[in-house]
Amino acid sequence: MRIILTLCALIAVAGGYFGFRATRMPLHYGEFTGAPAVPVSQLVETPKEFLGKAVATEGTVSQQCKSMGCYFFFPSGTKTLRVELKDIAMTAPMREGRAARVEGQIVPYDDGYQLYANAIEFK
Repeated sequence: MRIILTLCALIAVAGGYFGFRATRMPLHYGEFTGAPAVPVSQLVETPKEFLGKAVATEGTVSQQCKSMGCYFFFPSGTKTLRVELKDIAMTAPMREGRAARVEGQIVPYDDGYQLYANAIEFK
């Protein structure tokens, strides 16, 4: 009887582990193409220099969209860079306060510019 209970417990633990792994959200979306790395501060200060060009950058996720996670901001001093994810990760995992690497293009947005992502990796 003890062997049967032990086997059932092992099966339940293994099933829970594999079920968790199968349902958790991925941390990598899109495909990186090897775009040149540019600091967030440079993208915020001189966005017109990078307009329409593929760039990669890294930063700390802040102010992520609370309803779906489809955009967030990278802070740089007193300014921020908006990162749009809707084409690659409309429902991205909530990663505020964590590091991320993003590749995409700088495009006009409202009164300024944003990084329109084609690949992201949350760390």
